[in-house]
Amino acid sequence: MKLRRLPAIYKEPCWNCRAQLQINLIPKHILACLLDPTSLTARIVEHCPGTFGVQLLEQRKQRPLASEARQLGMRRYQQATIRHVYLMCNDRPWVFARTVIPHRTERTHRLRLGKLGSQSLGSLLFSDRSVRRGEVQIADLRTGHKLYTLASQALADKPHQLWARRSLFWLKDKPLLVNEIFLPAYRSPGC
Repeated sequence: MKLRRLPAIYKEPCWNCRAQLQINLIPKHILACLLDPTSLTARIVEHCPGTFGVQLLEQRKQRPLASEARQLGMRRYQQATIRHVYLMCNDRPWVFARTVIPHRTERTHRLRLGKLGSQSLGSLLFSDRSVRRGEVQIADLRTGHKLYTLASQALADKPHQLWARRSLFWLKDKPLLVNEIFLPAYRSPGC
């Protein structure tokens, strides 16, 4: 599936760390998933009652969102490799993932990151002991947010909100940013 190019008029969500969250506003069934520091890929594989898969939607050079560029220490108009995938269970998208890989990180890790294709990035990140993960940030995505629009393009019934988390990963002191948006089909008891 090829993603449509979206106009630049979309707003960005408000990303919050755990200390800033209003916990009572987040549904309990998703809160544990949002705060879970382990591999989401491993969690889906564990709880998918069937076949897990990664559907690569696109991977190309483009400008990150303003908040993504700030998180990565990039200038606003620099380009990065941006990768969009669905993490699938039985051919149904459970999670939309958007990874932003700055040029300096890609240059250092070109052989592994540039050729992932439909392989899970999570399996690569969590199998490397040298990789460090930063703090998890959480956002409530709504219509009008670019990430909401990208994540929900393939959904027949668009929910009124989607919950998302993002965190920086450090590969030999080079950052990349992973956004994970939980779709309505996602089921993981107790995260």
